[in-house]
Amino acid sequence: MEEIKEEILALKDEVINLRRDIHMHPELGFEERRTSSLVASYLKNLGLEVQSGIAKTGVVGLLRGKNEGKTILLRADMDALPIKEMNDVQYKSRNEGIMHACGHDGHTAMLLVAAKVLSRHKETLNGNAKFAFQPSEEHDPGGAIKMIEEGVLDSPHVDRAFGLHLGNFFNKGTIVLRDGIFMAESDSFIIKIFGKGGHGAYPHKSVDPVLIASQIVVSLQSIVSREIDPIDSVVVTVGKIASGDVFNVIPEVAYLEGTVRTINKLTAQSMSGRIERIAKNTARAFGGDADVNYSFGYPPLINNSDSAEYVKKIAKEAVGKENVIDAPISMGGEDMSYFLEKVPGAFFWLGSMNNEKGLDKPHHSAYFDFDEDVLPIGVEMHVRIVMGMLT
Repeated sequence: MEEIKEEILALKDEVINLRRDIHMHPELGFEERRTSSLVASYLKNLGLEVQSGIAKTGVVGLLRGKNEGKTILLRADMDALPIKEMNDVQYKSRNEGIMHACGHDGHTAMLLVAAKVLSRHKETLNGNAKFAFQPSEEHDPGGAIKMIEEGVLDSPHVDRAFGLHLGNFFNKGTIVLRDGIFMAESDSFIIKIFGKGGHGAYPHKSVDPVLIASQIVVSLQSIVSREIDPIDSVVVTVGKIASGDVFNVIPEVAYLEGTVRTINKLTAQSMSGRIERIAKNTARAFGGDADVNYSFGYPPLINNSDSAEYVKKIAKEAVGKENVIDAPISMGGEDMSYFLEKVPGAFFWLGSMNNEKGLDKPHHSAYFDFDEDVLPIGVEMHVRIVMGMLT
């Protein structure tokens, strides 16, 4: 593998340039037309069998080895976020209000170059490598479930699936993962609060939905602090409050939107009723009412034991034993979970934080960026995963 490592390092400029090209032209979920075209063209130039338009903008490339055998799927997500980039860099987003603030540009670039390296060595493969470039990871329902419904795990049948995510909460060059539950279920809710509008100077003649909304936000936190086993892990976050148009008018309605993260299926199933009970009873206590729309989103991401151990083994060879870390459970959500529900596999973090370069901003920040020096490591991990299983 030392020769392969050198081959990958020789492609460092290419993977960086690909990442920067994609970063400058970010596209939202299911709108990744330019990115999809770039991916399909790159894969076709490698001589792969390419399918486009899967789940609207998804792309799949198939590399057939010399002999028949298993099929290994590697997955990268392509979508960006509706965030205005604040970084002052040469490759800053050119699409106003849209930004690659989670590393998906890096994911796509790494998988493309991994496909190039593996295509050069296809005569050594006893089986197939399938490269899935997925749209819309950021918003439920994401692209993973749609790609599965449209047959990405078939023709040929996928035996194992792997993916990685750049992580700005881990030092550059580390590989971080765990066996079993790795990431949380990601659900969401919208609460509509009904009051009685009126003049802001005469609140006694109205029922204030803003006051009710404020009480509900506070009360929802009692679910975690007083209803959930302290050993369990639950997050309830209200991320959006909306109401009214004029400063001196009590509005008729108010809206709350939020997310719930859980790792226990029974707990997850109970959260809808808990939130509805608190929202309705709180609203009625103040003379109003409330409706709750609760949506179950991405399931927990669960790594298969054998696959997780396999990734740890090859990671030790790639980055050294000291840089392979057992991960805590993350309360973040990830629709790679749908792939891992269907076939065994594993998902892992590639540490991309570099404090010395100031590349330590959190994901989904307008200042997010990562250390591009880790991109060849991601390429190498993809290549090692496939070659270790098919050679």
